[in-house]
This record gives sequence, C-alpha cells and structure tokens, in this order.
Amino acid sequence: MTGDLTHLDAAGQARMVDVSGKDVTPRSATATGVVLLSPAAVAALREGNVPKGDALAVARIAAIQGAKRTPDLIPLCHPIALHSVSVDLEVIDRGVRISCTARTADRTGVEMEALTAVSVGALALIDMVKAVDPGAVITDVRVEEKTGGKSGHWRRP
Repeated sequence: MTGDLTHLDAAGQARMVDVSGKDVTPRSATATGVVLLSPAAVAALREGNVPKGDALAVARIAAIQGAKRTPDLIPLCHPIALHSVSVDLEVIDRGVRISCTARTADRTGVEMEALTAVSVGALALIDMVKAVDPGAVITDVRVEEKTGGKSGHWRRP
C-alpha cells in the first residue's frame, strides 16, 4: 500500500522517518525566493524610508529564526543542529531577492530549513512594508542547490 513513501508506516499512517542509521555528514542547502513589490516600496527600501524601520535587517533576522524553528513548523521534519544560516537580501527593480544557505553536519538534509528561512524572511519583509505596499507577493521559493548525504551534490539546472 505505501510503496516507497518513506513518511508512511505499513498502515498508511504518517510517521517520522528513522534516520538513526544514516551517517553524519556535512550538508548544506541554498534556497531562494522573491518578494515582488511596488516601485514605491522598492524606493522606500533603497532610500531607507520604510515607516516601520530597517525592513531588510528584520527580514534577515526573521529568516535565521525561521530556519531554527523549522521542525516546529513542518510536522515530520527532524530537529537538527544548524551550524550556519546565511541570508542575503538584494533590492532589485521589482522587489527583493532573498537567498539563504543553511549548513549542518547531521543525518538528514537542511533543504526545509533553507526554504523555511526564505519564506519567513519574505513574510517579515511584507510585514515591514505593507503600509507602503499592501499588494506585495512572495514568489519563486525553491531549492537551488544541496550538498551532502546519500544523494550527494544537486544543483537546479
């Protein structure tokens, strides 16, 4: 019934996969996303005139916190020791590009931590600029690259 679905037990019930037999290896994942903003919001970010304050700093801290809280948000995600979370925010003409790289040495990957970081950072950015642009949109959140573990290195083509 369950075939190769690793997060289901023999009865088809959700379960957390047992990773205790896996090797501890260095692992990393990079995820990206974009917050589409109005020209007025982009101008406010570039000029440092966002009414709530330093929106990019708040988004960076929120992204790091999001990575750290991933297993609390994603039900079957393993809690792992994060060794590094780096966040880059770039104001571009159509909004803000967010990139996050998460690193660990553990038994399972950090893709979900990187994705959660980008998502939470994007949400925090929207919260900071919503007075200027209530129509902001989060788009293109995706894993760009991962390293480590059984599957080795993968990069988005």
